[in-house]
Amino acid sequence: MTITAPGAVPGDDALAELAEWVRIASVSSDPDRAQDVRRSARWLVEALRRTGFPRAEVWETEGLPAVCASWPAADPGAPVLLVYSHHDVHAVDPSEWQVTEPFSPLLRDGRLHGRGASDAKGQVMSHLWALRTHLAQRTAPAVTVKYLIEGEEEVGSVHLAELLSERADDLNADVVMVSDSMLWSLDDPTVCAAVRGSVTATLTIRGAERDLHSGAVSGAAGNAAVEMCRLVDLLGDATGRVALPDFYDAVATPGPNLRAGVGSVPFDLPSWQAETGTFGAPGEAGFTVPERLWTRPSAEVARLAAGRTDAPALGLIPAEASADLLFRLVPDQRADQVADQLRAWLARHRRPGFTYELEISSTISDPYRTPPDAPALAALTRAVSDAYGAPARHIGNGGAAPGAQLASAFNAPVLFFGTGLPADRWHGPDERVEIQALRLGVSTLAQFLDELSTGDTPTRQKA
Repeated sequence: MTITAPGAVPGDDALAELAEWVRIASVSSDPDRAQDVRRSARWLVEALRRTGFPRAEVWETEGLPAVCASWPAADPGAPVLLVYSHHDVHAVDPSEWQVTEPFSPLLRDGRLHGRGASDAKGQVMSHLWALRTHLAQRTAPAVTVKYLIEGEEEVGSVHLAELLSERADDLNADVVMVSDSMLWSLDDPTVCAAVRGSVTATLTIRGAERDLHSGAVSGAAGNAAVEMCRLVDLLGDATGRVALPDFYDAVATPGPNLRAGVGSVPFDLPSWQAETGTFGAPGEAGFTVPERLWTRPSAEVARLAAGRTDAPALGLIPAEASADLLFRLVPDQRADQVADQLRAWLARHRRPGFTYELEISSTISDPYRTPPDAPALAALTRAVSDAYGAPARHIGNGGAAPGAQLASAFNAPVLFFGTGLPADRWHGPDERVEIQALRLGVSTLAQFLDELSTGDTPTRQKA
């Protein structure tokens, strides 16, 4: 592949560097790719060392490795910034990719295509490039910079809690920034000030000991697939609201800045549908699409399975059906309470003739809202506004991130800034990143480091 983009910023060499990393197929959900995830971690350590980090190392876990790096500020009293992201990538089906192979990065029309180009290797590199820009006239950063780049985000961050606990002294910070987030558009500057939480669960229903021939029992035997469809339909009501008991009791009203930001973001439904590939915009009645994405909870079915897929199913009544469920939560909902609500909902709707098994994932996460009065949030807002040349609005993030977990671990405000866009096709075929988004990200983050060093952020030095 040839990286040629006249006039591109961050530049040909930097884009070639990102493309080199994208070539590493660090798919954490594929056991056959475990060595590639380790190779990705080692690649990042070398990139950090080339930048000048005096400490950059691979941290092994019981699963897949994370990368940690730290670079002390010249002033020992300067704030400490921890950047969190991930270097593993989502699974791929190469047959669905049309622009290029998933791990053969291609630069075309101002975009770099390839799995991980946006989610999240491009985002990590934007931080690294911004630090290099910040260091152009310095021998050390103006703030102490730490990185925690995990290798299991795409499989639920199963060992993140252990890392945060066991390595607390190494990671402790005054401000945390999650670099696994999305912009709204390249034309409208925004700052993410809240993220949704998540509860994931697998529901399995059985109606018989084995698959049955319909000619023998049809009309007199339970059908696990039909029962699953009944329950899925009962997850929501006719207005698009989630039907778990007490689900909305803790749904908080967004703060004035977030409400104003969400309400003022330009939104065009046909354009949004074209960018995301959706055919419609169903959802909770009485709320706009941006409001649903950033300020309202939701329930989704991520997977449905029943019957045989390896042969024609004519005449078959499946004995078992399963569904992966995903609930997105907003402040001030709590993931453990929603998990209990899901259990109560299932208990209410069980029927004789079936067995039900509900498995709640151990990696549920609480929603998080950045304190609106945090000086670091004001510093980030100024940096985004200056990079774009227009005032930045506050929005939310439709996905989940470990904001609450990181805030609790370090008793520090958590910010969110990434270079992803809704049209980047995260987790889908032909993922790509906009070079202009990377350029704006570098400008924003380089200024943010300056803003953080001179603002009202706490200046206590942590280990």
